[in-house]
Amino acid sequence: MECCRRATPGTLLLFLAFLLLSSRTARSEEDRDGLWDAWGPWSECSRTCGGGASYSLRRCLSSKSCEGRNIRYRTCSNVDCPPEAGDFRAQQCSAHNDVKHHGQFYEWLPVSNDPDNPCSLKCQAKGTALVVELAPKVLDGTRCYTESLDMCISGLCQIVGCDHQLGSTVKEDNCGVCNGDGSTCRLVRGQYKSQLSATKSDDAVVAIPYGSRHVRLVLKGPDHLYLETKTLQGAKGENSLSSTGTFLVDNSSVDFQKFPDKEILRMAGPLTADFIVKIRNSGSSDSTVQFIFYQPIIHRWRETDFFPCSATCGGGYQLTSAECYDLRSNRVVADQYCHYYPENIKPKPKLQECNLDPCPASDGYKQIMPYDLYHPLPRWEATPWTACSSSCGGGIQSRAVSCVEEDIQGHVTSVEEWKCMYTPKMPIAQPCNIFDCPKWLAQEWSPCTVTCGQGLRYRVVLCIDHRGMHTGGCSPKTKPHIKEECIIPTPCYKPKEKLPVEAKLPWFKQAQELEEGAAVSEEPSFIPEAWSACTVTCGVGTQVRIVRCQVLLSFSQSVADLPVDECEGPKPASQRACYAGPCSGEIPEFNPDETDGLFGGLQDFDELYDWEYEGFTKCSESCGGGVQEAVVSCLNKQTQEPADENLCVTSRRPPQLLKSCNLDPCPARSSINSAWKACKVLC
Repeated sequence: MECCRRATPGTLLLFLAFLLLSSRTARSEEDRDGLWDAWGPWSECSRTCGGGASYSLRRCLSSKSCEGRNIRYRTCSNVDCPPEAGDFRAQQCSAHNDVKHHGQFYEWLPVSNDPDNPCSLKCQAKGTALVVELAPKVLDGTRCYTESLDMCISGLCQIVGCDHQLGSTVKEDNCGVCNGDGSTCRLVRGQYKSQLSATKSDDAVVAIPYGSRHVRLVLKGPDHLYLETKTLQGAKGENSLSSTGTFLVDNSSVDFQKFPDKEILRMAGPLTADFIVKIRNSGSSDSTVQFIFYQPIIHRWRETDFFPCSATCGGGYQLTSAECYDLRSNRVVADQYCHYYPENIKPKPKLQECNLDPCPASDGYKQIMPYDLYHPLPRWEATPWTACSSSCGGGIQSRAVSCVEEDIQGHVTSVEEWKCMYTPKMPIAQPCNIFDCPKWLAQEWSPCTVTCGQGLRYRVVLCIDHRGMHTGGCSPKTKPHIKEECIIPTPCYKPKEKLPVEAKLPWFKQAQELEEGAAVSEEPSFIPEAWSACTVTCGVGTQVRIVRCQVLLSFSQSVADLPVDECEGPKPASQRACYAGPCSGEIPEFNPDETDGLFGGLQDFDELYDWEYEGFTKCSESCGGGVQEAVVSCLNKQTQEPADENLCVTSRRPPQLLKSCNLDPCPARSSINSAWKACKVLC
């Protein structure tokens, strides 16, 4: 039969080759490891704390090379070392202190964060610039970089995640939570500006609470930073930060850098105490401190156990609640502390049935109805909080709290308070607006408006709130002045008195224009630009200038244009007369070349001429009451002689002035036949 035919030797070889190929294809990764012996035990950890490494070995059982590695590593001893243990790399450097280098003993200090070879043991001789590689490889478990969990193993830097696993890329968030979402802390940033005071030598910049991370402060100016600390046990300390270096303050590492014009303070954290950063005034000018750090949310909601059942038998209900818990002191605090953090969401109460056994005195089993149909438990109900008694600096707000009960139809009625005592009564008063009130902050003075003699100087005064932001609310009565007189000791050049007095530009006029036109304030105001050149080269002409309604935007320190109707008060003149000297053929009253050199031209020629009242016209009536009108003339203010009206500024012409006259009654007449005279004025 065909099925019983004997296989030839060639067919058998092909069949065996097929089986071998199929076996190789079906092998898994673990099957290929069959060429290896089993993994050996893990070695002792390279460190006892701070994160080390241990290894395990295996032997190749094949006469040829095996695929894969014969050694594997894992992290170990992932617990923090005590502060007195010191740096692991520093210990390895100090081990060479009793070994001569080129015939001399040195005290070796670690050189960290080498970008080229972070896993070599490079050390620096103390007090010298000598840096030597004392070993090609550091011990296993040594950190590659000071600010990283990555560790050196067999001379190579291996990635370590915050979960302490080799090859893991999991990172801590800014709050220090491994693979966290940043919800357990909040970013705090701000700016502080010191203000010199004869009676105050120092001031607090910012309070940084226990557990904060990634702290960085930069002081710019002549003042100095120093630290005050307070541990959770109440112990207080102080550090003057007198020199550059890395210090241990209450078991928190502080990196401080001191430069001629600034100071930089860094603390990686988490801080092991409450830190208060202060500033000590030591210079003649103000300093600015910028700070940023991540503050832990130390108050969080915690769900309570179920309260006692509302009934001892026959079926009742019990509820849970939420309480505000202080993570530092491990105790329950008032709810307002948790309400301070918007990130905190109070958990909703849970409800469950309880004591379902029937009561002994009842006629039978009591049916338990679903909660949505059952008469709900009494509850506390509060009215809205009243307005705070103070807008800043700490106030009180109150509310009414009562015990209410809701029936099946949803009608709510007040009941006795004891019915709600299964849950704590809500507070009826709480502090509010506990932040500091806004206060005035004066900026630096501007340079004097003159280079000799007496002038003016200005400064910006801002109303700053507790966050360091520009706001309103400061008392106008306590606002520092924004301008003051200044005197430059350099004597002014005084020309010869051959020029007429009226050709001199009065200094008070210059100061007045600076005061009115140079300083853009936070209130909308008219800001005039410089006058244009005179429209003529001789004789009387015209000058113009642009007058804008502007305001200073303090948050961006920029100036914005506004519609004219946004500014209050009279708008400064945008046109005036000017005198450019005598034309050919005229008799000059003064030398314009000299006045141009001294005062930049006669742009203020209108100061020589002004309008004045010169008596009144004749009374319009001889009796019975009449009217007199004041006569307005353009006069030379020095000679008091009449001048052409074009030399006076039209916008400065005084208003029409009328007064009554000849008020005595007229003699009686037999009859009045005359017609009315025309009115003396049109409007």
